[in-house]
Amino acid sequence: MIKNYFFLAALFCISMQGSAQSNYAVTPIPFVQYQTTSANLATQDDRCSALIPIPFAFDFYGVSYNELVISTNGYIDFRSSSANLGSPFSFSQTIPNTAFPVKNSILGAYSDLNNANGEGTITYGEYGTAPYRKFVVYFYNNSFFSCTQIKSTFQMILTETANTIDVQLIDKQTCPSTGSGRTVTGLINLDGTQGIAAPGRNTGTWTAFHEGWRFYRPNYYNNYSFVRCDDDADGFQTFDLNVAANDLSSGNPAAISFYADMAMTIPIVNPNAFVNTTNPQIVYAMGLGMVKPVTLSVIDCAVDTDNDSVASADEDVNLDSNLANDDADFDGIPNYLDNDDDGDLILTNVEYVFGRSATGALSLLDTDGDSIPNYLDNDDDGDNVLTFLEDYDGNGNPGDDDTNGNLIPDYLENGVFLGTGNFDLQNEVTIYPNPASSILNIDNQSNESVAAIAIYNMNGALVKEAKSATSLQSISVADLQSGIYMVKIQLNSKVLNYKFIKN
Repeated sequence: MIKNYFFLAALFCISMQGSAQSNYAVTPIPFVQYQTTSANLATQDDRCSALIPIPFAFDFYGVSYNELVISTNGYIDFRSSSANLGSPFSFSQTIPNTAFPVKNSILGAYSDLNNANGEGTITYGEYGTAPYRKFVVYFYNNSFFSCTQIKSTFQMILTETANTIDVQLIDKQTCPSTGSGRTVTGLINLDGTQGIAAPGRNTGTWTAFHEGWRFYRPNYYNNYSFVRCDDDADGFQTFDLNVAANDLSSGNPAAISFYADMAMTIPIVNPNAFVNTTNPQIVYAMGLGMVKPVTLSVIDCAVDTDNDSVASADEDVNLDSNLANDDADFDGIPNYLDNDDDGDLILTNVEYVFGRSATGALSLLDTDGDSIPNYLDNDDDGDNVLTFLEDYDGNGNPGDDDTNGNLIPDYLENGVFLGTGNFDLQNEVTIYPNPASSILNIDNQSNESVAAIAIYNMNGALVKEAKSATSLQSISVADLQSGIYMVKIQLNSKVLNYKFIKN
């Protein structure tokens, strides 16, 4: 048993080391401008601030920090050695690059700014409620060194627990006579060997208006997270660990056993009714050749943690009691922490609209009538063009695109992009149930056979496929994660597309 313990402990340690990932990715997000109770930074030209405490621990490139430095040239520096020193203002390299003059930093809109003229401000402050607070650094109306009438306004937002980094380019202009107008939005690590910039925002001359970017690490979390609402505000709750077992085993919960300790010596004998003793608490799942830490957390669902107008308790889309495994847009951020639940660049609080049905009952807006409300639907008008792809002017906001001038945004108007050739056939071939948990059935009333079925997640990746010489009537979806999927049905002569929710 001792040898097994050391083996499992070593396996666990290796696994935990692997969680300190540096493989950042970047994705566009809706434009949001945060308002905080802020402290003003006394500024000088080309200067780094004193050390500024962060109200929570923040993981950057695998290292946890509780303080940072703000440069008046538009970046956050996690090197304590940079405090109260001059800030580099001249650069020409694209990132990553070991010769880049700034390291271990979040480059909000790094350029040669002039903060000594008193026209702009730099502030920082806290937004939200623990454990999902945001630390916001706000550069407002800062002029460039050689262009006092040309301004740069942007925010850098660090999110507690999720450890994501958002950059909101509110109005980033450019000054060609200052450092050839060079600016960069991105991240760079301690030695410059790793870095990532937002698309089109690496070192160069560019402008941006109302543009948002999120930097995150795919599959960052080593632990499985189980988050429940606190019914009586005491910090404790009953957890059905079979929910975690089902997710960890792809629908085979009997293969997973739970233990209260990492040594696997204290089995949890009643996993379907486990009450946490601390908040948060870590228990351990073992089975199918793995050992997985499971973090149990209880939160106050009276607080709308992502400020998206959807009550936290209502963000349990699959109704399994775990808020943390509902991620409709597969961006790694659960719905209860995500202010754009379907990843379509339209904020959830814009899409979370109630109307009255023909019977007078209140119901959530579902423009295309596919039983998926708009705030969870990445194709609101049912034209099989994802909403974020209907941003035809490329400004990061599909809500202002109206190509035919009829005052209806294109992402809500089926006829703008979709022809009518398949309309009748689409009505003759339907899928059910929707939402589905185990089997998705095909009701084919047409004269054509269903030759193939393919299921894609909302990032466009093929996750399931079935082909047959005879007409297909169903496909298993039990092994899919909860969320929204696109279904492509291949008939003899046509291809039809549908959406469904896996719960």
